[in-house]
Amino acid sequence: MTVPQEFKDYMYHLLGELRSGRLEKALDEEPSVSVRINPFKIKTPFDEWRNVPEFDGNVPWASDAFYLRQRPPFTFDPLLHAGCYYVQEAASMFLEQAVRQYVHRPVKALDLCAAPGGKSTLLRACLPEGSFLVCNEPVKSRAKVLVENMVKWGHPGVMVTNNYPEAFSGLQAYFDLIVADVPCSGEGMFRKEEEAISGWNMQSVLMCRDRQRDIIRDVWPSLKPGGLLVYSTCTFNQYEDEENVAWIVRELGAEVLPVNAECSWGVLSNFLPENEQGGGIPVSHLLPGFSRGEGFFLSVLRKDEDVEPAESYMVKRQARQKSVRSGNPHLKVPAECMEWIADAGIKYELKNEEGRIMALPAAFSSWCQPLHDQLNVLSTGVAVAEQKGRDWLPSHGLAMSTCLNRDAFPVLALTYKEAVSFLRKESFVLPSSLPKGFVLLEYENHPLGFVKNIGMRANNLYPSEWRIRSTYDNEYSLTASGNVHNVK
Repeated sequence: MTVPQEFKDYMYHLLGELRSGRLEKALDEEPSVSVRINPFKIKTPFDEWRNVPEFDGNVPWASDAFYLRQRPPFTFDPLLHAGCYYVQEAASMFLEQAVRQYVHRPVKALDLCAAPGGKSTLLRACLPEGSFLVCNEPVKSRAKVLVENMVKWGHPGVMVTNNYPEAFSGLQAYFDLIVADVPCSGEGMFRKEEEAISGWNMQSVLMCRDRQRDIIRDVWPSLKPGGLLVYSTCTFNQYEDEENVAWIVRELGAEVLPVNAECSWGVLSNFLPENEQGGGIPVSHLLPGFSRGEGFFLSVLRKDEDVEPAESYMVKRQARQKSVRSGNPHLKVPAECMEWIADAGIKYELKNEEGRIMALPAAFSSWCQPLHDQLNVLSTGVAVAEQKGRDWLPSHGLAMSTCLNRDAFPVLALTYKEAVSFLRKESFVLPSSLPKGFVLLEYENHPLGFVKNIGMRANNLYPSEWRIRSTYDNEYSLTASGNVHNVK
């Protein structure tokens, strides 16, 4: 790999000869591959995942996560589309350590720059029970990918929004926890994306630093006094990392909290001497060559409870009043749709949004109205059904959700080839023994979606925009030749 000489010179200055040489050598190696299991869908003891053929050791700082020896054709694994696991870069999973160390009660949390969904799925898995998670992505095209991944993850306590950070400034003191994995110069992507190398220069680094400060300044008013901000990047330099943390402390009023790490993990601390700006504060660096991953920086900051930021940074904007889709109390929820929700001790609030039935745990209902008033909301809770003519069709989100009542539908177990055919949105003939109507399709005991059996054929209800478009001649499943996928 040919990295810019300017980058080499800078890292030599920042890390010294031995560390910079170790990093440079690691950047010529192949990137690692790692996945996280969805604990809401698979309850398998972690030790059993060693049966996975490609298993290459656990990710030590993350629960239910492990490395693979090589990158397989994930697209053709039905279990990926069922939301049973998420493919995520290992170093970024270090976020779990910060959350588990400092978040011990239910919170209202925001993942500010969330697409494609790696950190949001991780947050949803490790936040205390009773927490509500808002996943936001400013770029519309990326927000659609975020919706898909959060739907597949299947937890009902999630809202997905599409807003720039300034939209959150009107939500004064709303969130207990904000995770801001801010856009950066992408030094941690050097081994994975050639564009990250060709686009790197010091001018870009400084532009990213200033943009990151704008992002944090915009979202800061929405964090409660005493609330936590997790600031992270996938880059190594001091300008976007240590110096920006020092800026948050100085300009906005915050205390930096240390994050515990085992020595064997290879997590590095502050790169700067204490007499330099940003030096001496507790931060965490994961670098190639030192820890097994692509590179990640993280700092946890607690907002001062008594000190207000300078007035120039308290940008107060009017709430953006707009018409939003909300439940119409005069429109009833069809009885059959209510039966599609499992009774697992959680009270759900179902709303008829004029052709769409949505379900949200009732405990979160009062929290959502300020968000709908202020933000562009793409989804809230679980899409249960959509109206087509006089009929109500079960939504794909229902099939993916943990609140699905499987007993409400006839179920058909698919072979691998049948599962891939369904995920391509191809039509196929169902066994004659199945009744007409909606049928839930499963692969290895995990729901994949619905078809409507009309007798001679079945209408495939898989979302068109999510279908598999490429081809692959062989079969692939992460758990092939293992037995962990059968444990629920």
